[in-house]
Amino acid sequence: MTAEGGTGSALFDSHCQPAQTTPSMDVMSSLSFTLNNGVEIPSVGFGVFQTPPDETADAVATALEVGYRHIDTAAAYFNETGVGEGIRRSGLDRSELFVETKVWISDYGYEQTLHAYEKSARKLGTDQIDLLILHQALPGEFDLTLDAYRALEKLLADGAVRAIGVSNFMPEHLTRLLAETSVVPAVNQIEVHPYFRQSELLAMNAAHGILSQAWSPIGGITFYPGYGEERRSTLQDPTIGEIAAAHGKTPAQVMLRWHIQQGRQVIPKSVTPARIAENFDVFDFELTGDQLAAIDALDTGVRGGPEPAQITRETFGREIPEA
Repeated sequence: MTAEGGTGSALFDSHCQPAQTTPSMDVMSSLSFTLNNGVEIPSVGFGVFQTPPDETADAVATALEVGYRHIDTAAAYFNETGVGEGIRRSGLDRSELFVETKVWISDYGYEQTLHAYEKSARKLGTDQIDLLILHQALPGEFDLTLDAYRALEKLLADGAVRAIGVSNFMPEHLTRLLAETSVVPAVNQIEVHPYFRQSELLAMNAAHGILSQAWSPIGGITFYPGYGEERRSTLQDPTIGEIAAAHGKTPAQVMLRWHIQQGRQVIPKSVTPARIAENFDVFDFELTGDQLAAIDALDTGVRGGPEPAQITRETFGREIPEA
């Protein structure tokens, strides 16, 4: 994918109104979305959450060989160096790739966040990060969150990043951010899967031209080890299984397609080559309106990940090492 859109900072005015409307999908192929500043992002990215650092380079190189061109990592995953190595190993030109990472809450604050960018860029081995986002809101220290986001705005204006955004921001967090900063986030990366759709938040993102990125898009949070007992796996859901059988696809592929057709970007993760390839093979079928509605109806309203209102530096803080 070639770079386009520049820094995009001129596309926003001081009243937080995007110069373009909501993110648009290439309806012919569904291969990409256009962010609210004109930058293009692949509709399916490759995530590396919980990928051990010593396995990350191999997983990333495999994903790039399969055809992924977007890699999503984070400072708090402690595997950005492995992502950079996997990219170098692929031999692909940097302009073909879309690299996204996240600033952790321990590095919030204006100067601290500017330095967090430098740490991540060095680990990734790149002079420009395509998408840099805040990993969480700090509800009890929102001024720090705002200072961190203003640092992202500075990086955007300077061309160090091509787009900026947030992650796990709830409606109340977005409302204050939009009121007190200048650039509308390009994305809000949130937990979305058939058992937890977050419809209100999805609607708010769309109303402001913010692309919803789904983490745990196939409901991995419902069956990850260590995330609680007596959880129902989305992969075993009979409704999803029936739809998958009708299309000759797997439940994971059906869930990814559900997201894409509803305008969400997805970042499935795996270290297994066959599953990495399976998760990318979602562009040759289309779900019906009834099938989309049937998956929507599976929403339980139960969050699998941490409660955003309870994020504090005392509980979740961790030191992010230098490159």
